[in-house]
Amino acid sequence: MYSYSQTSTLPPFEDKIPAILDMSRFREEKQKFFNVDPTARYLTEQLESDIPCVDQLPVRGSFEWTANRMGLDDVSCFVLALGLSVSFDNAMGSVVASCLNDPMKNHPNLALAQKLWDDPDQVLMLADPAHPLFSCGLLHHASQAHNYSRIDWDAPIVVPSLAAHQLLFPSSSHPDVLVPITFEDAPVLADNSRLVASRLHSNMEDTLHVVPVRGPAGCERMEVVHGIAQITQRDVLEFRGNPELLKNRDYMNSLATFCWLRNADLFFDQDIVSALTGSRHDSTVPHSDPPFFPLQSIPITIFLGIVDRSQLASIPLNILLPIVDVPEFSYHQRMDHWKKVLGSETAGLDSIISECSRRFRYEKKTINKISTGLKGISPISEKDLIRACRAELELDPGELAQKVVPRFEDEELILPPRQHVQFREIIRAMKSLTRVHYGWGTDRVWNESGISVLFAGPPGSGKTMGAEILAIKLDLPMFRIDLSQVVNKYIGETEKNLKRLFDAADISDIILFFDEADALFGRRTDVKDAHDRYANLEISYLLERMERFKGLAILATNRKKDLDEAFLRRLRYIIDFPLPEKEQRKRIWHQVIPNTVDSSGLDLEFLARQFQLTGGHIRSIVFNACLQSADSGQDGGQLTMEHVIIAVKREYDKLNRSISLEQFGDYAGIIEKLEKGVVQV
Repeated sequence: MYSYSQTSTLPPFEDKIPAILDMSRFREEKQKFFNVDPTARYLTEQLESDIPCVDQLPVRGSFEWTANRMGLDDVSCFVLALGLSVSFDNAMGSVVASCLNDPMKNHPNLALAQKLWDDPDQVLMLADPAHPLFSCGLLHHASQAHNYSRIDWDAPIVVPSLAAHQLLFPSSSHPDVLVPITFEDAPVLADNSRLVASRLHSNMEDTLHVVPVRGPAGCERMEVVHGIAQITQRDVLEFRGNPELLKNRDYMNSLATFCWLRNADLFFDQDIVSALTGSRHDSTVPHSDPPFFPLQSIPITIFLGIVDRSQLASIPLNILLPIVDVPEFSYHQRMDHWKKVLGSETAGLDSIISECSRRFRYEKKTINKISTGLKGISPISEKDLIRACRAELELDPGELAQKVVPRFEDEELILPPRQHVQFREIIRAMKSLTRVHYGWGTDRVWNESGISVLFAGPPGSGKTMGAEILAIKLDLPMFRIDLSQVVNKYIGETEKNLKRLFDAADISDIILFFDEADALFGRRTDVKDAHDRYANLEISYLLERMERFKGLAILATNRKKDLDEAFLRRLRYIIDFPLPEKEQRKRIWHQVIPNTVDSSGLDLEFLARQFQLTGGHIRSIVFNACLQSADSGQDGGQLTMEHVIIAVKREYDKLNRSISLEQFGDYAGIIEKLEKGVVQV
């Protein structure tokens, strides 16, 4: 067995690291290499011939300007030129492959730069990812993906194509995906917009800035961005490419670097931002990092078109500037723009143009689109203009609302005379909004608000029918909102759902019919805990938005008693839908039976007297009776009392309401047989 001798000693330690890192030992071999190897000699000549002359006045975005602006030393210029070499000379790929002794490697890397540069030690500083060439996006490593924390020494160094073209051939041209924003007239900026513009102008060249431009869908964000750009004295390029491209970080960096070289900023409109960030209405979904986010050291401004603040959740606060709100395109501005784009065709249309300017709250580009479609029509009629405006109406209230196709006429709504008078008042009020708001000057005091109405009455009393009749009379689209679907068990979510709904509906005059309001009012109690307090806040928020809504908002409830005076005061009209009296029930029975059905055998006087039902229940009874009659094989569409009496009993059972045999009078025998299962109809 081997035994260790205590007298033996270890050999002296020799540190080989300094010898390994002594890159200067390659200088003699490299000099010999350049003198002997023709490929290396050719490469040197090509690189030296393109070294810029710094004495000439450089053009913005050129190689010379970039080197001066960034303070690049010789080795950095050399590495950048090495990366550019394969961008404009196809032969350089094979030259690089020869230098690297690998036919598959036709792009230079830092290892090659170290072999070619006189002092290899100087290339070491480019191994730092924070080097300006990498941090400003002028160079990136093709194999790095999105890991910017370290540099792969053998990874190909690439100059993005957009930057390469600008560095070598500086010009005013731009790629197809970037479109300059231009306007004939300079917009008048609000105070906060001018403040942001001044801040950008005085602090432009230090880092990346993000300016959110907030406004409803379709608003003129570009006009505001153009106004800011006039103060900062920079161009703005709007991205109009595929949003999916922006998920590639290198592509996003190349856009930002190109804009910096061109002294331009980037603008992503609301559709691009929404496509990448989503609607952001679901607060339970975590926000991911924004994919349109380049390196922070690229000193440009990115303008983001947003609808609400939630789309900014992932942007670092250190680069986020205050939100710039797009001024509302007012009624008077819309009317002036209509007259401008329609020109001579507006003769005799002042009244309808005024009405369309209030009813359809469109932005400039939508009005321009409508006017273009009307160019072939001369003269333009009121119906033409209304029809064209309605064709452009794109309402997206989401899953919270369903479009309603009105079915009922005015004479089908059977109510006491007082309620019919109130209906006529609502119709007159809606038709007078334009004149009263903008002719008489109530728009400022009442915030251009529309009409808010409460329909109160038991189920089946005609509340939905009344809303549909108003939709026909006013010629307005109608949407039904089931408040039981809007109410959320999580605190604060109900208000978010309501906000989303009203924000989507604000584009035009429509009818919002809030059904099943008891789902909200039923939660209102004395304030004992946080949930009670928020239940009351939800009702207050709904009534507040109804009060501010510029169309017609109708709230239907059968629990009017749950609304106190403070809430009722915020509603413009309150219409009670009482249970119909005997004569009204008789009219309803007559009305709901189809004209094609033989009802001569029905005792409508008896039905109206004996059964205190609402119109909705009577309609359900007649329909069920028709179904049973049709299935019995009788020809000619005939209803008998047997069919109707059985349908009445089924309706009472469905409502869980008791009814005695005596109430059926002479027809009680039908019910007795029905209970025994021996009735035949």
